[in-house]
Amino acid sequence: MEIYYFAIVVILVILAISDLIVGVSNDAVNFLNSAVGSKAAPFKIILLIAALGIIIGATFSSGMMEVARKGIFHPDQFAFSEIMIIFLAVMLTDIILLDLFNTFGLPTSTTVSIVFELLGAAVGVSIIKLSRAGDSISNMGNFINSSSALAIISGILISVAIAFVCGIIIQYLVRLLFSFNYEKTFKYFGAFWGGIAITLITYFILIKGAKGSSFMTDETISWIMENSLMILGISFVGWTLLLQILHMIFQLNILKLIVLVGTFALAMAFAGNDLVNFIGVPLAGLESFNSFSASTAGDPALYAMTALKEPIRTPTLYLLIAGIVMVIALWTSKKARSVTKTEINLGRQDDGYERFDSSFLARNLVRGSITINRVFENIIPKRLSKFLSSRFDHKQAKKVKKQEGMSFDLVRASVNLVVASALISFATSLKLPLSTTYVTFMVAMGSSLADGAWGRESAVYRVSGVITVIGGWFLTAFSAFTLAFILAILINWGGIIAIGILIILVIFIFIKTYTLHKRRDELEKVATSDIEWKELTGPKLLESCNKRLIKTFNSLLQLYDDTITGLIELKRKKLKQVMKEVKHLNQDIKSDKNNLHKMISKLHEDDVETGYYYVQVLDYLKETANSITHITQPVFEYIDNNHPPLSEDQRSELTGFNNEMTSFFKKSVKLLKEGNYKNLDGLIKNQKNLLDDTYKIQKRQLKRLKRQESGTKNSVLYIGILNESKNLLLHSVNMIKAQKDFLEFNIQNDRIKKSGK
Repeated sequence: MEIYYFAIVVILVILAISDLIVGVSNDAVNFLNSAVGSKAAPFKIILLIAALGIIIGATFSSGMMEVARKGIFHPDQFAFSEIMIIFLAVMLTDIILLDLFNTFGLPTSTTVSIVFELLGAAVGVSIIKLSRAGDSISNMGNFINSSSALAIISGILISVAIAFVCGIIIQYLVRLLFSFNYEKTFKYFGAFWGGIAITLITYFILIKGAKGSSFMTDETISWIMENSLMILGISFVGWTLLLQILHMIFQLNILKLIVLVGTFALAMAFAGNDLVNFIGVPLAGLESFNSFSASTAGDPALYAMTALKEPIRTPTLYLLIAGIVMVIALWTSKKARSVTKTEINLGRQDDGYERFDSSFLARNLVRGSITINRVFENIIPKRLSKFLSSRFDHKQAKKVKKQEGMSFDLVRASVNLVVASALISFATSLKLPLSTTYVTFMVAMGSSLADGAWGRESAVYRVSGVITVIGGWFLTAFSAFTLAFILAILINWGGIIAIGILIILVIFIFIKTYTLHKRRDELEKVATSDIEWKELTGPKLLESCNKRLIKTFNSLLQLYDDTITGLIELKRKKLKQVMKEVKHLNQDIKSDKNNLHKMISKLHEDDVETGYYYVQVLDYLKETANSITHITQPVFEYIDNNHPPLSEDQRSELTGFNNEMTSFFKKSVKLLKEGNYKNLDGLIKNQKNLLDDTYKIQKRQLKRLKRQESGTKNSVLYIGILNESKNLLLHSVNMIKAQKDFLEFNIQNDRIKKSGK
């Protein structure tokens, strides 16, 4: 029997390592986003600083481990065998949920996950205990530490509001001080802001965080607490003077220093606060096993886990090992890169592609905010209003040298990191497992709102995105509770067989999500790999446009052929795959249109007029994508609904027409590759012949319909394919004509520029 539970402990340790890797992939968004979004340093330098913060912060997690052992339930009310079921169900659930969220690039809370998993598994085992004893469900309070669980959950929810409000207030005040043209003002107040920022980090990380340290002696901690004001005063004066001297002599960028120190602090706070989410449960399982092994109890079902109620300090070695595993995961995980995009996109200063669509709630919130803003505009004196507007004038940001790919400036990045790290470190000192994700996300959203990043152009989409993310947090809580509850019951019922099946399931999910993430990553790279130049010329834009057309025509060739052959041969799976590829084609073209403003902004002044031709080509690209969509979707629905197959005449007509369309697309690709538009007349003639064929085939179909040889669904589909094929042909040739005009204008423009020289 002891070997059985030793095996469970080994499984818990393995799951702990996996959970560290999966958890860091999700939580890396919390301490990387501000530095990455503001381009404070090269990515590897940012990772190095974050890694150092994780290693040091891991040693401050000792006190937080209490939450996993007795924060949610009363361990003395459970036997050793029941406790191990709870812990195993929690770890299996945690890995499954976090890996799924990582795969789809959605930041979620590891703290909320672990709290609700512990609650769900404990409730599941408690119900089994009550049912076996014949007790009422009303006695659940004997097993669940409801007051502690409620305090933790309330603290997590309250932290969302506090973080948002703090982000708004601090960002507003800091931006009011520095404005968007901050380089001029920073000469005078930069060191002062730096002193405040680094002093706050010192206070919350060193002074408050020292309480949970696993290596500091009680005497050292006591001295730090007694001399808090002195340390604060010395820190503020010292940092302010040092930063001012370094800025004056060496032109030190104080904001970059604040962001990098803040990244270190937030990574440290993350490790100090969230490490319990990954190894707290396995360590509690190890303690339980050691306690049971040292006892004289022979039956694990009778040994009460009173030992977990006693305070214990986690060995520093365990914490350091966990920190090292997290650092390795941070450097190697590709999923960590995917999760960071959501927060950066929602908080970026510039307009552009919005990942989230507008929603009813978002529209009404924005409409209400506009109304309230008008009221304040009428109340505030015009002189004051003018002054405030000048401090928040985004156009002033253009005067500050901006790095390529920056989503927001260093001022906002510094506020995000300082406020978030201060809040999280303070909660850690109180042993409250607030959500690092919730705090950092809401601080970032609050600061972006205060900064005017949510303008009329993008506000409804950003608000909708925030609502979606917050809604996902509630889904995390519900899913964590439900899945842990179910797994605890299954393990209790199925024993070692259930454990084996669940482990196999976890491995299967890992493999599937890895494959899915890799496919999504590849599609994203293809969609964003066309133009990466810092400065764009007309010839480069023409070249990129030509590549896009060749790629599109090759896709149309394959998609059209697969659709027609799938219809003729009744291949449902093939058509389903075609639908996915058509969706990807539409997404690629939509991405090009949404990034149009970036393209035009990169063009040289002499080449701005080429943007007109680029827009024309994009419009025809969109129309061809719509045409192929209106062909493939009805065909798939027809086959999916098991409607009658095509008649022999219809199959013969479509096969011949498909061959002609394939030939047309191949000629189009060849023309674009060679850039020889002398053959365009031949392609137009080919188009005309194909259009004539559609009329002839449609007439034959109408005659079949008149003779009642074809059903209604069949005829609607058949005629619809031919009509959309005509549109596809028309838009395809127009697209090539637009590209020809683009080429001719470029040649003419080059001649003008050369003659001007």
